[in-house]
Amino acid sequence: MFDFARMRDELADHYDLAPNPALASEMSEIYAKMDRVVNPVDWARYAPYVAAINKLKKEKNAVILAHNYMTPEIYHGVSDFFGDSLQLAIEATKAKGDIIVQCGVHFMAETSKILNPSKTVLIPDVEAGCSLAESITAEGIAQMRAKYPGAPVVSYVNTTAEVKAASDICCTSSNAAA
Repeated sequence: MFDFARMRDELADHYDLAPNPALASEMSEIYAKMDRVVNPVDWARYAPYVAAINKLKKEKNAVILAHNYMTPEIYHGVSDFFGDSLQLAIEATKAKGDIIVQCGVHFMAETSKILNPSKTVLIPDVEAGCSLAESITAEGIAQMRAKYPGAPVVSYVNTTAEVKAASDICCTSSNAAA
């Protein structure tokens, strides 16, 4: 589970994170992207975090990639690019910043690093997992290869780097053919 208290304490050393209606109002352009799903009281609470993260992002020359499943304040408030796993992998190859922050699950951060090895890749929650990615291992592939020699192994994009490396080909829902 992500330790919000630790993040809050670290950010609070450098930024004022108290709920701030004035700051929330100043950031109305960002809020307009999420006002249908985030009420004004919550936005006043999130706005200092969004402002702090955006400032830190500029200071560190970071690019934030956010999966479609992220909360509105991340998706609309701090991300530079958002989309599904494939879209984020493509954006990782084009990232101009020194740091890629992958707001998603572990395999997405691995993919970002593989596709852009010169960048530092960070993931806010190293425990963030995906049940699909966790359903197969490289050891499982080795067992299948032993049982079915010569059979090609196709893995889905939502797998770990270890599984992709053990596979013959990797597909996505948009490039798989029947």
